[in-house]
Amino acid sequence: MPQIRIKDAALYLGVSDDTVRRWIDAGTLTSSQDGSGRTVVDGLELAQLAKQNAVLPPDPSGSTGSARNRFVGLVTDIVADRVMAQVELQCGPHRVVSLISSEAVRELGLELGSVAVAVVKATNVMVEAPAGSR
Repeated sequence: MPQIRIKDAALYLGVSDDTVRRWIDAGTLTSSQDGSGRTVVDGLELAQLAKQNAVLPPDPSGSTGSARNRFVGLVTDIVADRVMAQVELQCGPHRVVSLISSEAVRELGLELGSVAVAVVKATNVMVEAPAGSR
């Protein structure tokens, strides 16, 4: 199993190093020492904790469909001309940018600061491992 340093675990979960250390002290995460004597946590255990602690904001659209990748966020930027618009959402730590028609922006009532849902249905998703992680 991959071993992940405390500072990287904190980065991946969007918490502080101290929070990860408190989880270790409380028994929420188990730790060990790597070959260099640094404290590490098990990657699988960290992934399970991340999934368990994921807080998903409610989807205000109330709609359902086959797309499982739905990101609720705030509209942070709109660049529009007569035909097309680039709409940027901040969905938690994730920035999602979409090109849609300017007509759709008007029909959806999108404006800076409004809540919107990015629905992603992809037939091709690439997964990359960071350099040096293998």
